[in-house]
Order: sequence, then structure tokens, then C-alpha cells
Amino acid sequence: MIGWLDAQAGVSGDMLLGALVDAGVPPAVLTDAVGGLGLDIRFEVSKVERGGLAATYVDVLTRDDQVSRSWRDVQQLVSGTAYAVFERLAHAEAAIHGVAVEDVHFHEVGAHDALADVVGAVAGFEHLGLAALHCSTVSLGSGTARGAHGPLPVPVPAVLALLQDVPVQAGLSPYEMTTPTGAALLATLVTDWGPLPPMRPARTGHGAGTRDPQEVANILRLTLGEPLEASATAALPGTLPGTLLETNVDDLDPRLWPRVLEQLLAAGASDAWLTPILMKKGRPAHTLSVLCADRDAEALRRTIFLETSTLGVRQAVVGKHALERTESTVYVDGQPVRVKTAWLEGRPVNTNPEWDDVVAAATALDRSAKQVLEQARRQTGATNPSAPASDSGIPTTS
Repeated sequence: MIGWLDAQAGVSGDMLLGALVDAGVPPAVLTDAVGGLGLDIRFEVSKVERGGLAATYVDVLTRDDQVSRSWRDVQQLVSGTAYAVFERLAHAEAAIHGVAVEDVHFHEVGAHDALADVVGAVAGFEHLGLAALHCSTVSLGSGTARGAHGPLPVPVPAVLALLQDVPVQAGLSPYEMTTPTGAALLATLVTDWGPLPPMRPARTGHGAGTRDPQEVANILRLTLGEPLEASATAALPGTLPGTLLETNVDDLDPRLWPRVLEQLLAAGASDAWLTPILMKKGRPAHTLSVLCADRDAEALRRTIFLETSTLGVRQAVVGKHALERTESTVYVDGQPVRVKTAWLEGRPVNTNPEWDDVVAAATALDRSAKQVLEQARRQTGATNPSAPASDSGIPTTS
């Protein structure tokens, strides 16, 4: 499943929470996540109307919502993706005010309600388990807003810093349409930017903002559904749907690449490979490609981020035609060598001894790997392994 955010009315923490609940995320998911902060916070969910459209408004209720916290304080409260959201905010504030990141002091975004917005929204999207989250051009607003240090131009500097290289516009309403908290959540969670992607919509949630202006319905729409590519691929006979993850990397020590590939295969990738490329300014680099089942994409993205220096991973739905395969064992002077045979229409078309077994046998017999490989292939032809059962209907892809 994928999601698309329609941010023509901007985005804020409460709009994201409302859209998630309206799209089917149980409010208890948000409540349980925020309960881990150990703060006096609760949510109040209500149905409202914005521009004539029904929407859900999630209000954060707390006895003390004006607490100002430093980045050091926030680090003690959050973890995981919520930590990444606040880390983006800290770096943006540090750049704007010309201070070290560790010296950043949050004002509005360090209060109880901002913490609840971030932790709740992150928990909501994790509950959905989306393969990708798309977002439209983001409306930021215009005019002025009042911050802790006085009036600020809209879009406020933090929002522009957080949404660098993201498609934005002023929008129709002359006020702050996108908040720093909302911008940081988008910058962290969204994987692709643009119009509604090809999909089969399943459900749509409408999250309401506080205002009800005349210029635009003050709602954030979250549409959930299956990508058309996945549906079309799955419908083709003999085709296995899959996911392709890719990223271009030009600054990783090349000695690390073998371990990167090993870790990806261990984490569930069907295949992982490198392609040498030439990037801008003539820089040599590699494209890392990972083929996997959709269910494993999230874990493999995490492995890519942990094991490489990349800042982003692109994702596409692909189809794979796989031959049926069987595995047998031959013995080269007593040493076992597994052999994989690929079948097409009931006939063997490819036979290949397992290389690790060939090397182990060569070492044990004190022979060259080439000699063992040739003998294993000869014996494979003699054994004539039996064909796979024709009624299984499930290609083996290991």
C-alpha cells in the first residue's frame, strides 16, 4: 500500500494526526505512542467541517503546552523516526540562528503539543506500514506570523530550510499554512513529491486545521491505495511482483561494498548488485540496486541507510519472471557439491554447481576449483535430476 498527501492547504501536526485517524488509524495508536513520553498529554478527536467538507480534528490537550525545551532535552524524550524529525528541526534552527546544533533551544516546537504531534504522526504512519508516501506541492502561506522572538515573515525561515529542494508554493491563504513541525514531518516521512501517483484508491482521510478560511478548505487529504504497477504486474501469468530499491553513492569507501551486499542479502534481498556510473562533475560512483519482496523493503531501506552514506533511496514496483528450480547433490571424490537446476516447460535449461561448495571441496581435496567445478558439472549431467512437480504452481526463486 502507498499513500499520497494533498497539501494544497498546507500541513501541520494536527492536520496530519486528523488525516491519519480519518483514514482509519485507531486513535489508541497515537495515544499509546505519546504515553511513552511520560507527559500529561491526551488527544481529543472530533468531527468538524472545513470549507463544506467533513474532516477529523485531533486536538492535543495538556495542562502545560508552553514548555520550552533545548535539543538536548528533546533527545531524552524521543527515539527512532521521531528523533530524526526533531534532529532536522534542530539543524534548521541552528543554521537560521547561527548557533551550534547542541545549543539550539526550541520554543513552540519543543512544547507538549509539538511533541505529541511528531510522536503521534510517526506512530500513525508506522501503523500503516506504507511502501511509499507521496506528497503534492506544499502550500506555505504568506504574510507574517508571531514567533517567540517577534514577527516573522511567512513562510517562516525554518519551513523554507526544512523544505529545500521540495516543490512548494505560497498558496491561497494569507497566513502560515505550513508549520515547522509539519514541514519537518514531511521532510522526514515523504519518499516522493508530485501529483497523485497511479494507484487504486482504497480510502481517504481528511485532517482539519484550526482555521476555517474562505480561500481554501483547510484540510490535509491522505489517500491510501495500491499502486497500479503492482496490480498490473501481479495480474500477468508467471510474474512475481517485487520491489526495486536503488541509490547512487559517490562517497563510500569501496572496501565497504562487499559487506554492504552481504548485509542486504542477509536481510532478505533476492539480489543486490553494484553498477559503476559517472555522476555530475565527472565523479565516479556506484548505483546500488536491491531486488526484494515488498514485505522486506522497509528493512532493506534501513540496512542501506545504516551501511552506506546515501541520503535517499528511490523505489519502484517491478515484475520478475522466474524459472522453476530444483536442488540436488553430487559428490566429487566424496565431497558434497549442491547443484541448482533451472527448468523451462519441464526441461532442464541451466545447471550450476554451488560455488561455495566447489571451493570447500577443492580445499578439502587439495585441487584447483576449476577441476572440481568441471567434475561436478560432468556428474550433474550423469545424474539427470528429476523435474519439479508440475502442479506446484509456485516458482522457486532462492
